Amino acid sequence: MTHQIKRISWIVLDSVGCGDAPDAAVYGDAGANTLRNLARAVGGLNLPNLANLGLGHLADIQGVPPAPCATGVYGRMTEISAGKDTTTGHWELAGVILDQPFPTYPNGFPGDWLAQFEARIGRGTLGNYPASGTEIIKDLGAEHLRTGKPIVYTSADSVFQIAAHEEIISIDELYRLCDIARAMLVGEHAVGRVIARPFIGAPGNFTRTERRKDFSRVPASDTILDALKNAGQAVMAVGKIEDIFANRGMTQSIHSGNNMAGVDAILEFLKMDQHGLIFANLVDFDALFGHRRDPRGYADALHAFDRRLPEILQRLTRDDVLIITADHGNDPTFTGTDHTRERVPVLLTGAPLRANMNLGTRNSFADLAATIADLLQVRWAGAGDSFAADIRA
Repeated sequence: MTHQIKRISWIVLDSVGCGDAPDAAVYGDAGANTLRNLARAVGGLNLPNLANLGLGHLADIQGVPPAPCATGVYGRMTEISAGKDTTTGHWELAGVILDQPFPTYPNGFPGDWLAQFEARIGRGTLGNYPASGTEIIKDLGAEHLRTGKPIVYTSADSVFQIAAHEEIISIDELYRLCDIARAMLVGEHAVGRVIARPFIGAPGNFTRTERRKDFSRVPASDTILDALKNAGQAVMAVGKIEDIFANRGMTQSIHSGNNMAGVDAILEFLKMDQHGLIFANLVDFDALFGHRRDPRGYADALHAFDRRLPEILQRLTRDDVLIITADHGNDPTFTGTDHTRERVPVLLTGAPLRANMNLGTRNSFADLAATIADLLQVRWAGAGDSFAADIRA
């Protein structure tokens, strides 16, 4: 008789891909491999705790050799949804596969739509082109201070972003503008996310704050979060998970602002005696270092997480399972500033699971949703093929 699993802690290391996606060339990403190329760029990574779980078996990562007796189950997963953005990746991880990609706007949003938006909010806008968030406030921040017009922009992702100085447009007002945009971006313009991007400071020294907020589309069908919540289990969200899933399928949330705050929140939830899922996104790898093509910063963030991983492992009880994965790649050595289409690692550990087992390469991120449903014994009618039976101790 197998031991019952009471709780799963599921951590998404945002953008920590491991390359080799079969359709990478379709996305212009042939050769992208976040972990491999990052490690080469900085002269090697030092990730002993992730290596111990089996990370070194999944890619040629300088400084992270394959552990001869890994303590975890390790493998890779292939994204089959159309797209390579945060929402698409997380939704597939949670069991919802997209046949059509979210719309993107390489030339900015249509003028007629933007005019309607400006009429609804009662003011003009600045920008309306694809840009780095830090660069566009550098370029347009002074004009924003002078005119009070919010800065709107997009990226290679399916996003409509609104940046505003907190002393010019209050946080509540910025969120209201995003609510209006979200309500308007439907049909052919149903982007994956509307994002509030508040900042502070003076020209030449603007800084984005951690009061960013995402306004996501609602998933088209139930996710594993809905299945768990409907079964009466706890679903505890950390970081931007609540935003990505439009606050659906959660019983509690801590909207942590950075990686270390996210780890702190995971540890707080692990103190609680609840049956269900802790689901966390650690965003710094992607937001601070991947998009900004900063290999050294990315490496340092991975080192910082690896140093704290033992704190999480020590909190696990004999009824716990830990899962570590990613939602897409963002190779900081690659051209441009966009996400990169990659496979992602999946590492699983805990007393109820086997050790030193290679899962190979799974056909869909959604296999994880089906596996979590089996491990926590809830009905699952969504996408994915469970590998729970293969990994039970």
